[in-house]
Amino acid sequence: MHSYVFPGDIDPKIAAIGSKPFLYMRTDEFSEINKESERLLLELIHCPGGRTIIYTGSGTGAMSAVVENYVTTKKKAIVIDGGSFGHRWFDLCCYYGVDAIDFKVPFAKDIDYGLLERTVAEEKPDVFLCQHHETSSGQLFDLEKISAICHGNGVSLVVDVISSFLAEPLDMGALGIDICITSTQKGLNIPPGLSVLFFSPRLDGYTFNHKGYYWDFDDNFSNLRRGQTPFSPATILFLQLNERLRQLKGQGGEEKNIADVRHRSEVFRGLCAKYGWEIPAEVASHAITGFKVNEKEPRKVFRGLIDKYDTYIMPGSIPGFYRVSHMGLQSDAELEALAACIHEFEI
Repeated sequence: MHSYVFPGDIDPKIAAIGSKPFLYMRTDEFSEINKESERLLLELIHCPGGRTIIYTGSGTGAMSAVVENYVTTKKKAIVIDGGSFGHRWFDLCCYYGVDAIDFKVPFAKDIDYGLLERTVAEEKPDVFLCQHHETSSGQLFDLEKISAICHGNGVSLVVDVISSFLAEPLDMGALGIDICITSTQKGLNIPPGLSVLFFSPRLDGYTFNHKGYYWDFDDNFSNLRRGQTPFSPATILFLQLNERLRQLKGQGGEEKNIADVRHRSEVFRGLCAKYGWEIPAEVASHAITGFKVNEKEPRKVFRGLIDKYDTYIMPGSIPGFYRVSHMGLQSDAELEALAACIHEFEI
């Protein structure tokens, strides 16, 4: 099997941890592993003096936690709605009764940053919610421009970096981001099931709300200070996370991983050009390539790859639009073979 969906093909050493006996979670040994994981995570995202919360739960759970605990302390939010993941921020604000501006961005297009700046100045939100990379389309947003708009208007910045972390350069401290969100099945390239919140030291001492029992920030902070979680964690995933973080550090850190992802994306985009496949994203992230094939039957490529080659790519929301992840283990030769197989089902 070959996987070009998230998290991609996983290092066998990391995958093997899932089949081994594992230590009991309520021990000093497990606590030390989690403390080390926090330190390594903060190094990777360049957030010295920050804190993390590692949840057993999906990225959407972590987004919900941010709205429950933090966004509900604000008067007004603005949401970059550039696709299904951006719209999820707006849905969460509506669910929790937060006054939110739904700043719509057309599919696979970049933000009109001039209009965004005028909107922020006029509407005066006090928290800004966005994706770094809108995974549904492949569009990458400019965090430097967003950060400048937010800090010029005194707006707190919260960013979903779930599919850009370890795929695109990201300096949380330099950008002045208050909270970032990621999860394990993307750039971290381990199985899904954990999500991570990164907190700027500017939020030390902040009074959060308590609107969700499982996701409560203060409860999680108090436990994670001693390397523990308030509820039973997905222990094996915590161990895989720690091993993966150690691996990343030993292999050159985030810069090497980002360079590898960029190389794989450039190889596959050259193949897209060869076969005449359009890449709709105005500014395409290297995390994935979203591309349109000349498909005569709906999802023929998707099902054909599974049924004939035991290979997975991600279908999109519009006919003929697919996405290939550049996370995980993949060689140039494997990408060339994948493109040839996709082309086979166009004919």
